[in-house]
Amino acid sequence: MVLTTAELYRIQEEIAARAIITDGPELDELHVVAGVDQSFIDADTGNENSHELLISAIIVLDYPSLQFVECASSMLRVEFPYIPGLLAFREAPAILKAFHALRTKPDLLVVDGGGINHPRYAGLATHIGVLLDIPTIGVTKSLLCGDGKPPISEGEAQVITYHDKAVGYYFKSKAACKPIIIAPGHKVSLETSLKLIKSCLHLHKLPEPTRMAHLYANKLKREYLARPMKP
Repeated sequence: MVLTTAELYRIQEEIAARAIITDGPELDELHVVAGVDQSFIDADTGNENSHELLISAIIVLDYPSLQFVECASSMLRVEFPYIPGLLAFREAPAILKAFHALRTKPDLLVVDGGGINHPRYAGLATHIGVLLDIPTIGVTKSLLCGDGKPPISEGEAQVITYHDKAVGYYFKSKAACKPIIIAPGHKVSLETSLKLIKSCLHLHKLPEPTRMAHLYANKLKREYLARPMKP
């Protein structure tokens, strides 16, 4: 069944209404965190069966040591077009499949995507968090909506507002890099989102959960593309 844009917007509004932007009890004893990132493969073969593939990669880490615990992944055919503001409908199915393949369920999931900093307050991290009922934080490199003053100094954070509501932070995680954008997704408060992402940084611009998930997703993509072509 193909849904209209209005129907998809209504689903996002329902997701936003279910999102909890306060700290969930899971964060009282935070022992395991995970990061998720995606990689796309253009599987164009020049015929009517051409399609795009989506790899979803999840890395699970011990917290606060950030030592590797487990990884899982999925690969699905992309069934939804690229439409800004509706990326959850394109990317969430692969994330959910990879998540359910994990043996170790994390206390917190860090998503390469937006949270409540979204036109309908239902970015990918919020969408996934509500569906899985798990604390989530969104971390991105670009701003989808809202206004804020980008920080200049390393370690500086500036609030991002949208319709006079605080929806996230600009955070200067590394001196020579542009700020990252941090937003609560579900079952995490605005302040705790910033605090936890700070605690997951180690020498790099991006927090370790999503940085390592990004590397894993790209590794899986390279391995797929290096496979011998079937005659």
